[in-house]
Amino acid sequence: MDATETGNDQHIATDPLAQLAEQIQEQISKVIVGQHSMTELLLAGLLADGHILIEGVPGVAKTLAAKLMAKLIQANFSRIQFTPDLMPSDVLGTNVFNPQSASFQFKPGPVFSNIVLIDEINRAPAKTQAALFEVMEERQVTVDGQTHKLPPPFMVIATQNPIEHEGTYRLPEAQLDRFLMKINVGYPGLEDEITILQRQNQQPIVKSLEEIKPIVSPEVLENARQMVRMVHVEPKLLEFIAKIVWETRNDRALYIGASPRASIALLNVAKALSVLHGRNFVIPEDILQATPPVLRHRISLTPEKEMEGLTSDDVLKEIIARIEIPR
Repeated sequence: MDATETGNDQHIATDPLAQLAEQIQEQISKVIVGQHSMTELLLAGLLADGHILIEGVPGVAKTLAAKLMAKLIQANFSRIQFTPDLMPSDVLGTNVFNPQSASFQFKPGPVFSNIVLIDEINRAPAKTQAALFEVMEERQVTVDGQTHKLPPPFMVIATQNPIEHEGTYRLPEAQLDRFLMKINVGYPGLEDEITILQRQNQQPIVKSLEEIKPIVSPEVLENARQMVRMVHVEPKLLEFIAKIVWETRNDRALYIGASPRASIALLNVAKALSVLHGRNFVIPEDILQATPPVLRHRISLTPEKEMEGLTSDDVLKEIIARIEIPR
């Protein structure tokens, strides 16, 4: 995975990374049927070094996809089941008194891992949600005035159920903004569901998951991320990204628009998608594909529009429709 620079242009060899992405997709398809958009966006999030929030009804392979992604990477993995009685120390860790040394020692919590799966993140109260702010943004944990760095790579993949609201807590806007993308997962099609039943009849999914072996080392992942950062983006496409985000702040259907962090996230995801598609430059289609998952959780509809049944994705479609797509 080498890069050469000529003048002001950077030309990177994306073939090795595209082949690696294809291998990962092939491994994923052995366990998960369909859901190609979800797996591609998960890969893009991994390459863009961001956290992912997956939302969908129970049984559509949200948790399975997160576990599979972690299994494909040669890194530490931990899973945290969020519940209403979960305390911040249960996630971050705490200082424990050691009688032998007569001093307190820090005992790391499950968040000290490379890939952290948080199941049903909206089940924990605000106090526990707030404990994730620092670790998601700065990759560190501060306990009793002492800062503990997390080992790279570090990625949070969280799941939540959009239907069941009893016993759940709405995620704070500040925490939502720390997720690079929010991926909505729907039901599989009829043909995919038949294939799921056929595979389950031959071999349980749990058994298929056990057969998956890691194919990505931390070094390969870091090289891939550097490659993504070097992807070429024309000035007119940077302006296109800025216009999309700027329009969210001036749309009457929204009372909260996207921040500059959203612009940067949109740029990074578009770069990652371009590399996954085998290109070393971003095209408008990359930005259009990245816009809904990057922005849908960063904007808030007015109460009137919510009562009309409008969704964030509907508003984003309207915004894109009135902006000229650069060619």
